Amino acid sequence: MKKGEGVYNVIVIGAGTAGLVTAAGTAGLGGRVALIERHLMGGDCLNFGCVPSKALISSARLIQQIRNAEKWGLERQQPQFVFERVFDRMRARRAMIAPNDSQERFESLGVDVFRGEARFVSPHEIEIRRSPSPQSSQRSTQSRSRPEAEASAPGEGRRLRAKNFVIATGSRALIPKIEGIDTVPYFTNETIFDELKEKPETMIVLGGGPIGCELAQTFRRLGVQVTIVQRGDQLLPREDRDVAEFLERRLINEGVRIIKNADARAVATSDTGKVALQLLDRQSDRLAEPTFFADALLVAVGRTPNIQGLDLQSVGIDVDDKGVRVNSYLQTSQRHIYAAGDVSGPFLFTHMADAQARVVVRNILVPFQFLRQKMDYLVVPWCTYTDPEVAHVGLGEKEAKQKNTEYDLFCVPLKDVDRAVVESEEAGFAKILTAKGSDKILGATIVAPHAGDLLHEFVLAMKAKIGLGTIASTIHAYPTFAELARKAGDKYNKTRLTPRAEKIFTWLYERARR
Repeated sequence: MKKGEGVYNVIVIGAGTAGLVTAAGTAGLGGRVALIERHLMGGDCLNFGCVPSKALISSARLIQQIRNAEKWGLERQQPQFVFERVFDRMRARRAMIAPNDSQERFESLGVDVFRGEARFVSPHEIEIRRSPSPQSSQRSTQSRSRPEAEASAPGEGRRLRAKNFVIATGSRALIPKIEGIDTVPYFTNETIFDELKEKPETMIVLGGGPIGCELAQTFRRLGVQVTIVQRGDQLLPREDRDVAEFLERRLINEGVRIIKNADARAVATSDTGKVALQLLDRQSDRLAEPTFFADALLVAVGRTPNIQGLDLQSVGIDVDDKGVRVNSYLQTSQRHIYAAGDVSGPFLFTHMADAQARVVVRNILVPFQFLRQKMDYLVVPWCTYTDPEVAHVGLGEKEAKQKNTEYDLFCVPLKDVDRAVVESEEAGFAKILTAKGSDKILGATIVAPHAGDLLHEFVLAMKAKIGLGTIASTIHAYPTFAELARKAGDKYNKTRLTPRAEKIFTWLYERARR
């Protein structure tokens, strides 16, 4: 059957992680699938999210290690680098990964790829229209030399029909309602990796969440004077306060200025071409101090779902300010239409989009609701890729207290791990929560180099219902950072040595000496 004709098993709208996994999975199982993308194949993660940010973080980490060369017994020295070349390297790394998400690859998998904007015209039919000139919702986005950025929408006005649809249109940077915001140049994560052409001397980062913290530290290490403006009273609001305070101290020690409890009141362009920002102290509702000036403004206050232009409500799909509403099977209010990834939440992570897409592929394939799979959010890891990394799964202390969950806490300083000491990377810790009086793991937070990798021993343990006691009895290679988990298990085992048990063991030893 010719491309675009007849009925598809699945039409996927959006070629980010959720859309790509859904399309590849469906095609791999023999389904007829169409994939519609209005801008760049690979979506947020590849183009202006995980991939470019981690490539920059990698360069910035090495630069910082050179600055701290004395920690490794070397002579003090200043790193020699060209800001623009660091960005060139980031783009080159991204280009190496891009073919995995390309239109050509997916067409080779049997997916019909269409370029343009999709709009529902009925519950079983969509129309593809030509995309507007590539631009983000806040007036400006990256200009790219990659061919797909300039691809037109073949079949403009074409209508496609399908048995099932998957909305996987992702999210974009949320732009706060600040006086003057539409009159000044600013960056988001969607623009900074390609539109920042030269090193700014100063930068204001609005937002102290994961994106704001990661990029603030990165740009500071690249020689930019950075100020983070955070509306709340701590960075990384989802983390426990001691975790946030540890990261805050690290950023301050590296020269990042942090202003908390502050609202951006107004922004304008100064006579010298700088961005001028006025802040309100949220605790007094007064101007915090004289206006801040910076060469660049990075907005990182959150995300908002991409649902505009789809005409979802006209076909009876429920939406709210968080995006498309779905049930536990990831079905919308129109049960043959699913949603996955950032557009429906509740976790805006690439790995969550991947996991949701796998559930969607299964649920579309099976014919009866009782055979379908519910999405499981009980064990969801995440990681903030600052240095050190902050990785988390399950309950933290703050959430456990909010839920009135009784717990035992086991903390392991990274300085207790020999590998961390010999690597001069002993700043950090692990916090493991277990059910009160049990070794059942409720949650784990690790602040350490490679924390995102180290966390997965706890992720698997929680998923497989393995307790800290079993982790303690598992042989770990020495010396490795992974001993962090075993040491947490050892701390749990010590709590089992009750006074009564200690008396029994003492009697046994005394008896053996007779």
